[in-house]
Amino acid sequence: MVDSHCHLQHERFDGDRDAVIERAADAGIERILVPGWDIASSEAALALAGRHGPLVQAAVGVHPHYAAATDAAGWQTLEGLARDPACVAIGEIGLDFFRNLSPPDAQRGAFDRQLTLADAVGLPVLVHDRDAHEEVTAALLGRDGRRGGVLHAFSGDAAMATALRSLGFVVSFALPVAFRSAIGPREAARAVAADGYLVETDAPYLGADREARNEPTTALRVAVEVGRLRGIDPSRVAGEVRATFGRLFAA
Repeated sequence: MVDSHCHLQHERFDGDRDAVIERAADAGIERILVPGWDIASSEAALALAGRHGPLVQAAVGVHPHYAAATDAAGWQTLEGLARDPACVAIGEIGLDFFRNLSPPDAQRGAFDRQLTLADAVGLPVLVHDRDAHEEVTAALLGRDGRRGGVLHAFSGDAAMATALRSLGFVVSFALPVAFRSAIGPREAARAVAADGYLVETDAPYLGADREARNEPTTALRVAVEVGRLRGIDPSRVAGEVRATFGRLFAA
């Protein structure tokens, strides 16, 4: 099994991080991809990969919430981090027009800058998309021939997933795919090809209890739900996800 998106460097894991990682390994999770959301968390992701690899792998990037707060020195540092041999992806990057914690134009600039960085270093991207389906799709479709990546905590629909699959993008489902209100993601979970999806937790976020901390073992619950939607056994989901993860991140 794989957790393709988990913020293990988050402060909510400071008290028992090693125990969380051990529980994940004991549950059969073979890879946990830890993305950054700013410069400090990207550095922390690489440090975790250094201590816990190959189980833990790292991505570096600036989340749209932090786009406006990243200065020239920060962008220069990120370029160096992206060339670290332990870095397997650029992320978490993208657009968030729901909260707009950075102005939309700052988000667009940061997204474009990091897509260009990903092209330069030859790495896939981990894309955050909230209330920005059309712009995210257009931005990615405009970079034909690149390395692709993951639409994390996918909230689009089957049409979006299909359009971006042709460019090497896959969709990643988190626990909200179990909600009946998640019409688009549930439709996509049924429709995508066996090599077109991943599962994740987005821990410490997106757990079953909004107030409680999520952790990587929840990926098993996500696999069960995706299997139910696809009409296949969770063990088959695990195998398909593991193969796709390995193809994208050479893991």
